[in-house]
Amino acid sequence: MNTIKILWVDDEIDLLKPHILFLEKKNYEVTKCNSGTEAIDMLDDHKFDIVFLDENMPGLTGLETLNEIKEKQANLPVVMITKSEEEYIMEEAIGNKIADYLIKPVNPNQILLSIKKNLDHSRLVSEKTTSNYQQEFRKIAMDLAMVNSYEEWVNLYQKLIYWEIQLEDIEDVGMFEILESQKVEANSQFGKYIEKNYFNWFDKDTDAPIMSHTLFKEKIAPELSKEQPILLVVIDNLRYDQWKVFEPIINNYYKKDSETGFFSILPTATQYARNAIFSGLMPSEMEKLFPKYWKNDTDEGGKNLYEAEFLESQMKRLSLNHLTYEYHKITNLKSGKKLADNFNSLKDNDLTVVVYNFVDMLSHSKTEMEVVKELASNDKAYRSLALSWFKNSPLLEMIHQAQALGFKLLLTTDHGTINVKNPSKVVGDRDTSLNLRYKTGRSLTYDNKDVLVAKDPKEIHLPSITMSSSFIFAKSDLFFAYPNNYNHYVSYFRNTYQHGGVSLEEMIIPFVVFNPK
Repeated sequence: MNTIKILWVDDEIDLLKPHILFLEKKNYEVTKCNSGTEAIDMLDDHKFDIVFLDENMPGLTGLETLNEIKEKQANLPVVMITKSEEEYIMEEAIGNKIADYLIKPVNPNQILLSIKKNLDHSRLVSEKTTSNYQQEFRKIAMDLAMVNSYEEWVNLYQKLIYWEIQLEDIEDVGMFEILESQKVEANSQFGKYIEKNYFNWFDKDTDAPIMSHTLFKEKIAPELSKEQPILLVVIDNLRYDQWKVFEPIINNYYKKDSETGFFSILPTATQYARNAIFSGLMPSEMEKLFPKYWKNDTDEGGKNLYEAEFLESQMKRLSLNHLTYEYHKITNLKSGKKLADNFNSLKDNDLTVVVYNFVDMLSHSKTEMEVVKELASNDKAYRSLALSWFKNSPLLEMIHQAQALGFKLLLTTDHGTINVKNPSKVVGDRDTSLNLRYKTGRSLTYDNKDVLVAKDPKEIHLPSITMSSSFIFAKSDLFFAYPNNYNHYVSYFRNTYQHGGVSLEEMIIPFVVFNPK
C-alpha cells in the first residue's frame, strides 16, 4: 500500500512536532512548510494526498493559499486549521470546498480522524456497509420465508431497496450479487403471494392495501382543503428505488410528512393504473360508466386522453367540486418549461395536478435506442439516469416554486417497471394485446408456472374484449415472446425495462406527503 503524503502548512510548524511524530508513527509521510507561498511552490514539484493549512499566516493568508491550491489542484483535499471562530472565515473556507475545518488547539486524534474521513472514507464505508448487510442478510432471508401480509411485503421491499442503494457504491461485488439473488427470491415469493391474495382484495370484507383506484379517496382527498394549496405530482413509471434517490433533492425544499407504499392494480400499465387513480374506479367500472372515455388494449387511439375528465367526475363524487383545481400533463421538455415559467399563475388553485411522463419515455427509449441501453444497462445506471434528469428538469423547478408559494406537495406514480431477463413462450391469435408483461385475448397458450391467470377478467374488475377473453400476467423478470422469430425477439427485448406484470418493482409504489420548509 502506498504511503499517504501530507503537506502541513503553518508559520509555527515547529510547535506541531508532537502531532507530526504521531502521524509518522502511523506511517504517514509529512512534509512541513512555513508559508503559503512555499506551499504553492511545493505543489508544482510534489504529489500530496491531503493538505493541512493554517488560516492565520503572514504573507499569503490561509484563505488566499486555499484559493491558489484549488486553482492548481481542484480535487486535492484541504483541511483548514484556525484559531478564529469567526463565521465569515468558516463560510469562505466552506465556499471554497475545503475537506474539513478544525479549530485550534487540535489534538493528534482530530488530525487522524480528518485524514481517515477524507482518504479512507470509501474503504471504511465499504467495509462497514458490507459487515452490516452480512448481519442483515440472515434476517431478510428469515423474513422472506415468513412474510404473509401486504404490509410485510412493503416493509421487506423497502428494506431490499435500502440495501441496494447502500451497496451500490462499495467495492465488494460479491455482496451486491448476494443482494440480487435475494431480490430474485423475493420476487418469486411475491408472485405466489399475489396469486393467492390479489383476487380477494376486491372483496369488501377483506383487508386490502391501498391500491390505484382507492389512492385518491383514501390518501389524496383528506389532504385537500381551502387552507393550503396542493401540488399533486404523478411521475409516470417511477420505481420505488428511483423515488428514494430523488428524496434528498426534494428535502432541500420540503420536509417529509408521511410515506406510504401502495399497490398498483394489474395490469401495472399506464392506461389501467393511472386512469384508476384519477377516476377512483377499476377498469371494468370505467368501461361501463364512461364508455366514451375508456379504450381497451385492442382499440385504436390514445388510452390516457381523459384523465382530466375522470378527475372531474371523482371530485364530484367525493363532494370536492367546490375546490378549484387544474390538471396538466407534461410529455416533453417544451411543455415542462412552459408550465414552470407560468407556475406562479397556479397559486390560487386549491389543487394543481401535474402528470410528468419522462421516466416512462426513458424506459421505452432503452428498448429502442442503443445509446440509452448503454446508459441504463442495469438498475443502478437506470436510477442514476433518472436522478440526472430530475436534478435538471422543469419538474424540480416547479417543486422549488411550489415550496416558495407555500404549496403542500404530494408525490406519487402509477406503477413501476422491471428489467426483464428471461423469455416465456406464449401463443395467441391476431387480436391478442401486444404488451410484453401481460396479454389479453382468446385461446392463449402459455406456461402456467410463469404467469398469474385471470380466466374471468371480471373477477379482478378488468374488461373482457370478448366473451372468452382472459388475462395473463408475467411474474418476476419474465417477458412474453411468440415462437415465430423467437431468437430475434428475445435478443431485442432482453434486459429492457417493461411493465404490466407481477413484481415488487412494478406493483409496490410510493405515495409521499411533504410540507414546505
